Amino acid sequence: MSSPTFSPHSEQHNTERIGWLRAAVLGANDGVVSVSSIVVGVAAASGVSAGTILLAGVAALVAGATSMAAGEYVSVQSQADTEQANLALEARELREQPEYELQELTDIYVARGVDPVVARQVAEQLTAADALGTHAREELGITEQLRARPFQAALASALAFITGGILPVIAAALLPHHLVSVGVTVVTLLALLLLGALAAYAGGASLWKGALRVTLWGAAAMALSALVGSLFGIKA
Repeated sequence: MSSPTFSPHSEQHNTERIGWLRAAVLGANDGVVSVSSIVVGVAAASGVSAGTILLAGVAALVAGATSMAAGEYVSVQSQADTEQANLALEARELREQPEYELQELTDIYVARGVDPVVARQVAEQLTAADALGTHAREELGITEQLRARPFQAALASALAFITGGILPVIAAALLPHHLVSVGVTVVTLLALLLLGALAAYAGGASLWKGALRVTLWGAAAMALSALVGSLFGIKA
C-alpha cells in the first residue's frame, strides 16, 4: 500500500498583523467617533456658526492625533522596556547557569507532551542554534512578530486617527449649516461600517460582526454628544 501524498500548500495567518492592526483600528475608530461626536455635539447647540463647528472639528482632529500618538508610544514603549529587561535577565542566566536553563527548556517541552529524551535533544539543538531567541519565545512568550514597536504603533495611531477624523471635518466644511448634524452622522456611520469590515477582514474575523460592533458604539457616542450639545446649547 502506497504512502499518502500531500500537496504542498501555503498557510497565511494574521498573527503578524496584531501589533499594527490594533493601533490602526483604535486610531481610526477613535478619530471617526471622537471628531464626529464633537462636530455633532457643537452643531446641536443653538446659535453656533458654521465656522465654530469647523474650528471645533479641526481642533479635535489635531489634538486627538497628537494625543493618540503620544499615548500609544508611551504605552508600547513601557512594554518594550519590560521585554528588554526580561531579555537581559535571560541572557545573564544563560551565561551564568547554562545547564539550569537547558533543563528549564527541556521541562517546557516535556510539559507540552514531548518525550523527555526527545525534549532534551530538541532543547540542546535549539540552544546551540539560538539560545536567547529560543528562551525568549518559549519561556517569555516574546516573538519577533509580536515584539513591541513604539514608533510604529505611535505613527500608525496618529495616521489612522487623522484618516478617520478627517471625514467628519470634510463633511462639516462642505455641508450646509442646517445639514451638518445629519450629514456628519450619515458619513460617520458609513465610515464606521467600512472601518469595522476592513478591520475584521484584516484580522480574519466576521465582516458583519466587526462592522456592526464598531458602528453601534459610534452611533451611541454621537447620540450622547448630540444630547449634551442640545441641552447645554439652549439659550434661556
